[in-house]
Amino acid sequence: MDTDAAKRWPQGAKSAVLLSFDSDHETPSLRDGETSPGKMAAGEYGIRVAVPRILGLLQRYQAPASFYIPAVCALLRPHEVPAYAEAGHEVAVHGWIHERNTQLNYEQELDLLGRAVDVLHKQAGVRPTGIRTPSWDFSDSTLDVIRELGLMYDSSLMADDEPYELLAQGEATGIVEIPVEWIRDDAPYLMMDRFASLRPYTPPRELLQIWKDEFDGAYAAGGVFQLTMHPHIIGHRSRLVVLEELLQHIRTFDDVWVTTHAELANHVSANLTPRDTTS
Repeated sequence: MDTDAAKRWPQGAKSAVLLSFDSDHETPSLRDGETSPGKMAAGEYGIRVAVPRILGLLQRYQAPASFYIPAVCALLRPHEVPAYAEAGHEVAVHGWIHERNTQLNYEQELDLLGRAVDVLHKQAGVRPTGIRTPSWDFSDSTLDVIRELGLMYDSSLMADDEPYELLAQGEATGIVEIPVEWIRDDAPYLMMDRFASLRPYTPPRELLQIWKDEFDGAYAAGGVFQLTMHPHIIGHRSRLVVLEELLQHIRTFDDVWVTTHAELANHVSANLTPRDTTS
């Protein structure tokens, strides 16, 4: 990839900002057969309370975002995906039921993700172009499945701060990787499981400083600030205020391109440089 070309962002921007939400809701529990009222209620909070708050916040700051949603969530509530699309946000693949890809063979993974693409296509009216694997669980078959389904980008891996092209056996694939990182994910800081050792350990205000530092570093480098959030985690009052203050900070810069993962992938893809694979 010609990284210099990739950093010539549209609209004269110096840096790009990508906000994303993994709308998992109840599916991680359903995947594991955990259907207690408590588990279901905790997941339901994401769509019942958090998503409307998040959509309102994004509208106020004119910030397009990418929503990655398991197909089972979309089927349980057929109004959710259209609401994202109608608000101008990207809808992208996030598995069938938040499955663990590394526990599947190629045929199983292709079947589940292929059906997920079809569900989102039907509900959004636009075929998804990107994927974020559930839990960023990228199997030995995942890249082959992505290619088979004709997706343009992935956002599950962590080899760089900036977008890069995925290779298969040393050969260029044309598929753009938009890297994620646990530092820029709300779950490691804020998740809670009362029957395990998982406890929120970072006050939201401290998390705000971490994410502001990540944005400031990306801006100084002329690169990408990518953030992963979950409605049922970030959507509580004392946490969503942190996202709002982060957006206020970002909007103090008039040369930042706030866009979706799909739009950034389109831009980067147009600047891919053919790789010499003869050496």
